[in-house]
Amino acid sequence: MNSTLKKSLKTILPIALGVFLVWYWYISTSETEREQILFYIKDADLLWVSASMLLGILGHISRAIRWNYLLHPMGYSPKIINNTCIILMAYLTNLGIPRTGEILRATALTTYEGVPFEKGIGTIITERVIDVVMLLAIIVATLLLQTEIIMGYLEAVGIPMSKILLLLGAAGVATVFFFVFVKKSSHAWAIKLKHFLRGLMEGLLSIFKMKNKWAFLAHTLFIWACYIGMLWVIKYTVPETVHLSPSEMLVAFVAGSLAMMFTNGGIGLYPIAISKALAIFGISKISGDAFGWIMWIAQTLMVVVFGAISFLVLPLLNRDR
Repeated sequence: MNSTLKKSLKTILPIALGVFLVWYWYISTSETEREQILFYIKDADLLWVSASMLLGILGHISRAIRWNYLLHPMGYSPKIINNTCIILMAYLTNLGIPRTGEILRATALTTYEGVPFEKGIGTIITERVIDVVMLLAIIVATLLLQTEIIMGYLEAVGIPMSKILLLLGAAGVATVFFFVFVKKSSHAWAIKLKHFLRGLMEGLLSIFKMKNKWAFLAHTLFIWACYIGMLWVIKYTVPETVHLSPSEMLVAFVAGSLAMMFTNGGIGLYPIAISKALAIFGISKISGDAFGWIMWIAQTLMVVVFGAISFLVLPLLNRDR
């Protein structure tokens, strides 16, 4: 398979999957259910929707400030407004073509702040490593907080604890053998993988060597608190979800976060994942679907509106560049 075809498939498949899932959701709900879901969406309190969008913007501004902590040791101090606009532009770009936002971020940083592309992309990769670590930490915390109900749900759908332990054990053994094989292998792909993993570890450990490491960690926690907060406030737009506890909302957050990885901006899959997660706690399909769509619409609208504004504003703020 040539590289052009691979790139085309990487672009087309997530979009196609998202469109299919929207269609699947449509045909799997009755007309009455769709009318009720649309009623919830139209009747959603704009105060809470706006609060969710505001938390998203605050998270992006915090990310822009945190980005400078990675750039300062290299001798660069971009304007926070430039960083914020570039980040919003990148998120908007990722809605259309997955992962191109990272290339845009590094390119725009070069254009408007003179940071070499390879240095900019290095800081972005470091950010991604931190985000993965944070998501894994949240997943572990969620499993610990909701172990009983999650295990009960898996048992109910035909996945007993014995099978889960067997799968985890097999996965652990397979992972150990894989890394031992890669470590000893001299194949080109193994060398590339070792180089990649070494770079990830260096990026992760570099945080503890930076001058503003505690500020960096504080912003990281704030960013993810904003992401969770975006979902938390939306629960007040659907009467049936108002009573949900923080740990129950974390289950929905994890489900939604994982869904975002498989389609552009979570289109189609995000509302379904949220609805399925909330169903564990007895939330009806109608309320769960409504919650998922309201959340997805709010965050997508925020990215589209502020991302488009950033595309227009950034060149105006940097006329001399």
